[in-house]
Amino acid sequence: MSTRDTGTEQLIKDTAKHLFFAEGKLHATTQEIADAAGVNRTLVNYYFRSRDALFDQVFHEAQESLLNMLDEVIESSMPFKQKIENLISVFLKETMHFPYRELFIITHMNSNDVIESKKARGKKVNAFLEQIQSEMDKGNIRSMNPRHFTMNLFSLMAYPLVTAPLNKILFGMNDADYNILMEERKNLIFETIFP
Repeated sequence: MSTRDTGTEQLIKDTAKHLFFAEGKLHATTQEIADAAGVNRTLVNYYFRSRDALFDQVFHEAQESLLNMLDEVIESSMPFKQKIENLISVFLKETMHFPYRELFIITHMNSNDVIESKKARGKKVNAFLEQIQSEMDKGNIRSMNPRHFTMNLFSLMAYPLVTAPLNKILFGMNDADYNILMEERKNLIFETIFP
């Protein structure tokens, strides 16, 4: 009985993630993934059976990774202001490395109706919303529906990265210049929330 080469399987997955998340090729074909990985397309089919199975696996791993990263920050015991500063820093660092990951996740969710509701997820989000409401009650941040606060925060972080190709053209910037702009943005977002 032959054994699977998990190194090749991981290479294919890592290559797919790079194409999807770093290069924005959300609809890369099995052949494009195989070519980028330097393997034969039949190996992609051997390990993942189909393009959809590979997409599903990459999606679930990306979703789990993103949620774990957010949970680690949101569930930390640090003071709220420091927690938000850390969330901005961690999110932007990850998103600058994989600027299309969130877009891939959202696109995949919308096209495949795979939103999974979990009671544990709801409890974590509700606990964070309660922290936001508490900070609003103390007058530390502007009063609004805590859901709006959360959507505003993630919009401030994600939108400039999702629209990076357009922004680079509009502002005449290269990748390095845009990365500097995004580093500056960490402080700008924090100062917008906590003037």
